[in-house]
Formats: sequence, C-alpha cells, structure tokens
Amino acid sequence: MENIKVSIVSLGCAKNRVDAEMMLYKLKEAGYILTDDPAKADVAIVNTCGFIESAKQESIDEIIELGKLKEEGTIKHIVVTGCLAERYKEMIAKELPEADAVIGLGANGDIAKAVKAVLEGSHTESFPDKALHPLDGKRIQSTPLHYAYLRVADGCDNCCTYCAIPLIRGHFRSRKMEDIIAEAKYLVEGGVKELNVIAQDTTRYGEDIYGKLMLPELLRELCKIEDLCWIRILYCYPDRITDELIDTIAQEDKIVKYIDLPLQHCNGRVLKAMNRKGDRQSLTALINKIRERIPNVVLRTTLIAGFPTETEEEFDEVAEFAKEIGFERLGCFAYSQEEDTPAAELAQVEEEERRFRANAIMEQQQYTMESFNNSRIGTTVEVLTEGFDRYAECYFGRSYADAPEVDPNVFFIADRKVQAGEFVKVKITDVLDCDLIGDLAE
Repeated sequence: MENIKVSIVSLGCAKNRVDAEMMLYKLKEAGYILTDDPAKADVAIVNTCGFIESAKQESIDEIIELGKLKEEGTIKHIVVTGCLAERYKEMIAKELPEADAVIGLGANGDIAKAVKAVLEGSHTESFPDKALHPLDGKRIQSTPLHYAYLRVADGCDNCCTYCAIPLIRGHFRSRKMEDIIAEAKYLVEGGVKELNVIAQDTTRYGEDIYGKLMLPELLRELCKIEDLCWIRILYCYPDRITDELIDTIAQEDKIVKYIDLPLQHCNGRVLKAMNRKGDRQSLTALINKIRERIPNVVLRTTLIAGFPTETEEEFDEVAEFAKEIGFERLGCFAYSQEEDTPAAELAQVEEEERRFRANAIMEQQQYTMESFNNSRIGTTVEVLTEGFDRYAECYFGRSYADAPEVDPNVFFIADRKVQAGEFVKVKITDVLDCDLIGDLAE
C-alpha cells in the first residue's frame, strides 16, 4: 500500500459525486495516496453513470480510454463502480476486459478492499444488496471549498416509466436528520458557504422513516447553522411541494429563492403514461402559487421531448407551456429508451424527431433566458465568488439564480483582490450569451 496512488473519475450527477467523496475518504483512511489525475495513478476508479444512453456511453468511453493508459503501462489497474456497474454487472465484466474489478453500489463501503484485491492480482466482482449502499460516513470534498452537496436520501419509489433509477438504486431511503445536520455542520466548519440539498426526490425526505414529509423541518434546522449562508434545494417533485415547504422557503433568509422542479411534461395523458400526476392546469396553478408566495423566485425545470406515444399536438402543448410559464432555467432532453423500463415497450417516436423536438424547446428557451437576463441589467446582485478567469481577465461567481455546474455565471471586474468563497455585490451592466457581466459595487 505504501506510495500507491489512486484516482477516482466520477461521472453523472451530484449524488454520484457524493458517493465518490465517501470512497475517497475510505481510500485515504486505508493509506492510499489520492490524485486528481488518473494518468498519475496506480489504480484508477471509474464511478459510472447509467441513467440515460449518452451517460452510459460516456462511462464506457472513459473505461476504454483508461484501458489505453493501462496498456501503455501508465496505470496498473482499473476498478469500475457506480450506476452502470450496478445495472450491467455481467456486461461490463464480459465486454470491458480493461476492468480488473467491477463492484456494485452496495460494495462502495469496501472500495479499499477492492483496490487491495486488484493490486494483489485478483479479479473482483462484488454485487451485494443495494440496501448496503452507504449513505452516511465521512467524505473528502471534491467541490471547491465554498460549496458542497448535501445528500438527504437515495433511491426512488416514484417509478416513472422512463426511468431506471429504482432498478439501479433501489427503494427510497432517507437519512436520519441528526446525521444530516452533523454532516452539514462539519462541512460548514470546513469553509462551506452554500449547501445544495439533493436526493432522487428531495421533497419526499423523511416520509419513510418519520411517517411524514420532513424537508421543511430539516431546512429550518439547517438554517440555524452559524456561518452557513445559502441553502439551495434541488430535485423537487411537484406533487410534494406543500404549503409548508413554500412558506419555509419564503420565510427563511438562508434558503435561496430557487427551486429545481423537474416536471418532464405538462400534458395529462403523457404524464399519466410516465406514471406521473398532474396536467397543464394543475402545474400552472402550482407555479403561480409558488411565484405569488416567493417573490423573485427562480424556477428550474427539465422536460422530456419525444416520450413514447407523444403526438405532435402534445409536444406543441408542452412547448407552449414552457413559453407561457417562462422558466428562468430549463433543460429539455430527447427521450432515451431505457431497457427494462415500461416506457421502452411503448410505441417509440423516431429518434430524429425526438432530437428535433428537444432542440426546438431549447431554442425557444434562449429567448426566455435572454429576457430574464436583460431584466437584471442595472440591478445589483449578491454573488458568491468562484474564482478568477484568466482568459476573461475578470472574476466570476454565481448569484442566487445560479446552481453550481448547471447554470450560467456572473463575470465581474473588481479593483481589489476577491477570494473564492467571498460574497460580493455586483452591479450588472451587460449580458454575454447566457452570462451576466458587471462591476464590483463595493
């Protein structure tokens, strides 16, 4: 183990990143040296994503690329874990001989043992029960020091017909509130200013272990943590946006007025085919209520275009809905046919048509974004500084309207040195593409 270097390449969502951070701690605890560069490692671990086809392909490509480094002798061993490994156990072991070990999510807590085994020449395949997938434990933060992801639950019981997450991650499991609060305090003591609350369905938090929806109470407890400045809520299920949750977001200053509300569609028939509830009328009513009770709230959503059996008229309806609502943040994805999901058995929309529909909504969204950005010119916004961009020769950061890694930035010129993680006031003077441009206003 002495001087053995290990690197983790983590792909996919923020929840996967948290898994990687927990594995990093286990590896360091076991005495391995950690490196960000897999080309400098003795053992490279690929924490894969298996959500949709493009993500699966990215994971496979990464394994193949690392395999080339292995052939060259740059790295010695490759370990594959994560969602793709969990979902396609036999396929990866058979089709990707580059991998010296393939382990499922339930084996993440034993990652150090898996590394030790490959170093000793063993070919490891381990797929314990998904329920053994560790949700609690120490982490080595891989995000910048000023923000982190706080996972409150894992797995999902919503069983949307297009989604393989329940197959991969298993049933919804909440963490105990005291464990979440303790982790949040630890992260803040380490310099975190912004916590991004995540789960497959954040709004369901607590229902399984406390018998009721506990997200509002959890948020109120998090707001009591001294030196924590921003709390951002991601992955909210529209059916569980309660009046209590809306009021909590509105009343607590530390909770940024930003809600990630993945709707997927607005047509009642399509939503029913997705095993989701609601229709255009009910979703519009919910959004109107949120905007009325949380002034200046920024709403992010995701939509699926070309879901099986979606007609042109139903697509037109969701496009009109997106335009009418004017989501400040929106991503639209062409439907991905995932095997072993109910939607995969339905009549499929042609792939080219799916992409056309998704692109049409994203082109439309550019005008919505442009309008929103233009409305902010002349205003002064609070910005959490991310760093200095040496190409643009100015600082950049995010406002309350911008979640990390997915949303635009605010670029600003300052006549003094600004530290990453510092909150500053920026007067917005212009827009460049989707980003805001401004000057330090202090």
